[in-house]
Amino acid sequence: MTFPLSPSVRRPLRLMALALPLSLALAVSTVSARADESRNDQFITVQGIGSIAVVPDQALISGGVVSEAKTAAEALAANSKALAAVVEKLKAAGIDDKDMQTSGFSVQPKYTDYGKTDQAPVIDGYQVNNTVSIKVRDLSKLGGLLDTMVSSGANAIGGVSFMVSDGDKRSDDARKAAVADARRKAELYAAAGGVKLGKVLSITEGGSAMPQPMYRMAAMSAEAAPPMLAGEETLSASVTVVFELAN
Repeated sequence: MTFPLSPSVRRPLRLMALALPLSLALAVSTVSARADESRNDQFITVQGIGSIAVVPDQALISGGVVSEAKTAAEALAANSKALAAVVEKLKAAGIDDKDMQTSGFSVQPKYTDYGKTDQAPVIDGYQVNNTVSIKVRDLSKLGGLLDTMVSSGANAIGGVSFMVSDGDKRSDDARKAAVADARRKAELYAAAGGVKLGKVLSITEGGSAMPQPMYRMAAMSAEAAPPMLAGEETLSASVTVVFELAN
């Protein structure tokens, strides 16, 4: 047999039902706060730098043809003919189409020397400049290719830059060296501070530096292939590492 509860009894029971979850939530929050307090918040942040020396195995040649004529059409026709001859010679020397790319093209008017007269400048002709970039995968052919370009009609050689074909992969060794350098520094600081080095909390790469190109101006002569010295490049990387510290 069920007896109905009076309003005076039901209200306290309802309040107790509402208060119970809140009490549990506060209890869980208190336990979590104590757990956070017990956590080790001591750490050290250091930067590591690593580098390796590599020998370039590729080169990039920048060069082309500059042509001048009274009209833009004449200058363009002369330039196209001269550059086509250069490209054909490069192909005959073993350069693939995929390793040649137009890197600069311009058609500009030439003006009279208006500084010596009181009249406004007048167009006296046109200049066309067409530059191509040639990737050389065999450095032993570099000097001969420069000679081929000049002898076949190229009259503007911008320079030569040396590259490492697998630079990003080779940079992995520099990255490892950077992490090792960070650990060495962290261990030094920890020992000096009288604490022990704990686990790694985070590693952030600060960027890797690809080898900087070295530029050489090619001699404008077809008598002999100019000597090209690739030298040595440096691949470097930096990381920021956060280590946990223990007393």
